[in-house]
Amino acid sequence: MRGTSFRRATAEQTDDVLGVLDEAAGWLRARGIDQWPDRFEAEWVADAVTRGETWLVTVEGRIAGTVTLDRSDALWADTAGAAAYVHRMAVRRRVPGLGAVILDWAARTARADGATALRLDCVRSNGRLRTYYEERGFVHRGDVTVGGAPGQREGDGPVTWVSRYERILVP
Repeated sequence: MRGTSFRRATAEQTDDVLGVLDEAAGWLRARGIDQWPDRFEAEWVADAVTRGETWLVTVEGRIAGTVTLDRSDALWADTAGAAAYVHRMAVRRRVPGLGAVILDWAARTARADGATALRLDCVRSNGRLRTYYEERGFVHRGDVTVGGAPGQREGDGPVTWVSRYERILVP
């Protein structure tokens, strides 16, 4: 996509990250999709921003998306291999097709960092998103439960079923 750039988010840009996430969460809620909480809290993204794992995506100079690319995820502790993990990927509705661009960028970035797989997850009930991932080369690797409301991953609270997906990265 022309004019697309990826920049690591800084602590000063946390509100920009939250703005994209909250807009996406609101869009999901309006469609009855229980993927994320109504609003994201700054402390939920602060550590990833500090570690340099959260990115802001701009298209023609305007913030259009965000993604966190982690090097570990406890949800996959039972799976071996060097992998990168996509979390909190969100795009503004005004930029159709940006999600695929972000996933391709994440795959290239992960591969350049030595990962052999790109992994992600979503709530099991989000059939549309699951199909979207499968159409982009991700393979379903089972369903597991997490504690807390969707998107929070806390040790307590309600239980949420999530579907894990993996895309093998060809060298």
